[in-house]
Amino acid sequence: MPEPILKISGLDAFYEDFQALYGIDLEVAQGEVLAIIGANGAGKTTLMRSISGLTQNKADMVTFRGDRIGALRADEVAEKGIALVPEGRQLFPSLSVEENLLIGGQIGRKGPWSLSAVYELFPILQERRNQQSTSLSGGQQQMVAIGRALMANPDLILFDEISLGLAPIIIKDIYAALPGIIGEGMSALIVEQDITKALSVSQRFYCLQEGRVSLEGASATVAREDISRAYFGVE
Repeated sequence: MPEPILKISGLDAFYEDFQALYGIDLEVAQGEVLAIIGANGAGKTTLMRSISGLTQNKADMVTFRGDRIGALRADEVAEKGIALVPEGRQLFPSLSVEENLLIGGQIGRKGPWSLSAVYELFPILQERRNQQSTSLSGGQQQMVAIGRALMANPDLILFDEISLGLAPIIIKDIYAALPGIIGEGMSALIVEQDITKALSVSQRFYCLQEGRVSLEGASATVAREDISRAYFGVE
């Protein structure tokens, strides 16, 4: 079996004296879409922060393409080929749509994603490229956040709460665009509270419960009863 593109081994994560993750083991294969599900406070965002370098850990707890990256800064992780679409989008409010997108490309990695490719994926962004980014609707801002991550031409893209706060029709549009995003052999990690959506687009999933992996398996075959037990921690 080939080495996974991402391997997490015994990951513990802390916020000062508070421990948020306990010994997480997780793997993502090349070209795989992996879902992370769990209730609020389960540790999903902390996991994404640990992978993306926003929270530093021991170097060997996170391995990407064979390199130990657990102790790297976020910019160093991005240069390795990991891009984060953060919870809440976190656009630069003083910059236009296009300026926010161009920031994503400053890493200089080669690949299929450019301004024209992002505009082809999300045509509304080209129409509004000169608008202040935060003047857009929530769904359009999420498109900017996704486009900014794609401009870095990552090998692995992390989506943290991709549908949070969006109208159902916008969520449908965002998920409809995912095949075009990850169709070039890119790997993806999707954090999502909507279990049905998460399982529909992923090959495998991990469920977190109070900072620990409570269940993992194939998205297409898992029983909903098993997910309910793992999600809520009930017997």
